[in-house]
Amino acid sequence: MSTKQISKNKKSQKSSNLDRTADLAINNLFRSIDSRCTGYITPKQFWKEMAKGGILKTDPRLQKVNDELEGLNNAAGQEHKIYLDEFKRIIGHYIIVKKCLTGDMAIPDFNSLTKKIVDIYKETKPNSGGHVADYIPQLARVNPEFYGVAVCSVDGQRFGHGDYEQKFCLQSTCKPINYCIAHKELGADKVHNHIGREPSGRSFNEMALNGDGLPHNPLINSGAIMCTSLIQRKLEIADRFDHVLKTWNDLSGDVAPTFNNSVYLSEKQTADRNFALAYFMRENNAFPENTNIIETLEFYFQCCSIEVTAAAMASVAGTLANGGVNPLTGKKVFDAATVKNCLSLMNSCGMYDFSGEFAFTIGFPAKSGVSGALLVVIPNVMGIALWSPRLDELGNSVRGVEFCKKLVEHYSFHNYDILVNNGAKIDPRKKKYESKIDNVIALIWAGSVGDIDEIQRLEALGVDLEAADYDGRTAIHLAASEGQLETVKYLVTKKVNISPIDRWGGTPIKDAKKGKHTELVEFLEKVSIG
Repeated sequence: MSTKQISKNKKSQKSSNLDRTADLAINNLFRSIDSRCTGYITPKQFWKEMAKGGILKTDPRLQKVNDELEGLNNAAGQEHKIYLDEFKRIIGHYIIVKKCLTGDMAIPDFNSLTKKIVDIYKETKPNSGGHVADYIPQLARVNPEFYGVAVCSVDGQRFGHGDYEQKFCLQSTCKPINYCIAHKELGADKVHNHIGREPSGRSFNEMALNGDGLPHNPLINSGAIMCTSLIQRKLEIADRFDHVLKTWNDLSGDVAPTFNNSVYLSEKQTADRNFALAYFMRENNAFPENTNIIETLEFYFQCCSIEVTAAAMASVAGTLANGGVNPLTGKKVFDAATVKNCLSLMNSCGMYDFSGEFAFTIGFPAKSGVSGALLVVIPNVMGIALWSPRLDELGNSVRGVEFCKKLVEHYSFHNYDILVNNGAKIDPRKKKYESKIDNVIALIWAGSVGDIDEIQRLEALGVDLEAADYDGRTAIHLAASEGQLETVKYLVTKKVNISPIDRWGGTPIKDAKKGKHTELVEFLEKVSIG
């Protein structure tokens, strides 16, 4: 046989092995859904299991799957039975299905996260503090009891609760996106020739500029007006607005944004302060040359009057969390550098005069709006959208802020939680029990190498010093086996059981004797007697 033929046979064998592995994986996925071992599944069963992992029927990545499954159901409304071969043909080759059903997603235990979100929602819903914004008549008429929350992970896992499909106006939550649009078009240097990037320390609509005669940042009214003036300056105002609306459409996945003309007209009629800010900036030569002030303001009011749902806004936030790539469509809307600068500003300036406190206590980028909207970004994890119209005295959603506070009590989402190693907080990026298992393994390893500092750190996290691995081996087992006398002494002072029995009947004393660690044996015998 020639060398060429041998090589060809090896490649064929490798391909055959890969096919068998893939086939086995698909079989396992099918069996995981067929929990009753009937030999078939139904479309309803399939989508129910997918929803547990956060992938919905409306996911654009699985539109063909949904269309085909819908077509299989008969006219009488009876669900089609999908057997293994049909499952392989219709569904099996979709990687997103495998990732979802095996928990290999950005948030592996998505079901637990959604349950906690519902719990926090129920805890915060009774909060009736604050009042609806009344300086824009149309906003003043919104039902103050509305409350919705939605999330979208960087893998496109989605969930919504409450009034998450009710439309509301963006208001100031349009500002970070307008900044990204201008940044994408012009770059950071040109944008910041006209807008600063520092918190103002003043009211969001105060008549104040920085030392260079520029608005302090893009997330207050003066900066947002300036930012709007920079977007697609060569186009007519209608085309400029279409450009912004298309960007929102690209960001929001499968829930298209709309425009509320009555809010636009209402805002325009009550915009004396914004007109004053614009003329104040023109007086200070802050605008680019030949800027039409009236058109710029109308464009800005139009952007504020775009309507979305919390579900759509969560996809927008999820896109920012994913570095500018829409997790549902895979489309790159903004580059990573643009998103990085936007999130930096949201972190320092996104919550009006509460920005510093929000960054300190809650610790992730967010932007609020007077409609009661709150756009939250947890980088590389997920986006969250909250909507509840009642505002506090600083213009932020009362329920929205309280929700965020409770969220970071349970999850390690604060930017600097990684430094604290708070074992009481959950890291949803890890698989179920992964943190606990990691800590047990770390504890046993620390025992084997005599790393008392690491044992103390794990103890501070609340790790049980008697925790055992699958074989029943504990830290004191390994410490005794490796002759780590000081470590054994430390564990004894912590009153751990000195005679735990592993699956083979081994105890620390037996391990110490087997390793001929005489001094350690004597110590354990003395402790056991005393």
